[in-house]
Amino acid sequence: MTASARTDRWLADLRRTLESAASLAARGRAAYDADEALRLAFEALVTRVGELAKRLVAAGPARFSDGIWSLAARQRDFVAHHYDRIDHDALWLTVTNDFPRLAAAVALA
Repeated sequence: MTASARTDRWLADLRRTLESAASLAARGRAAYDADEALRLAFEALVTRVGELAKRLVAAGPARFSDGIWSLAARQRDFVAHHYDRIDHDALWLTVTNDFPRLAAAVALA
């Protein structure tokens, strides 16, 4: 697989993941607060999004230089390595505020 094809695949995976996140977030904050499975799903989404962001930045540092890409990677690292200290309010904001910004960046990539 060529580098370009790999990047395109990762962007497509990221688009689908962000769409899934938006669908889950559309359930609303009350559902998020009441459902531990939904909070765990958000953790998994942050991990997946951050991993894809890391791959894209490594594959094309100039193309993916906007700060939103490194922010996604850092959030992934925090969730993966400090899962016992996750602030669920901050996690909600990540998925509902930062992910739409990242989706806009994906659309431009």
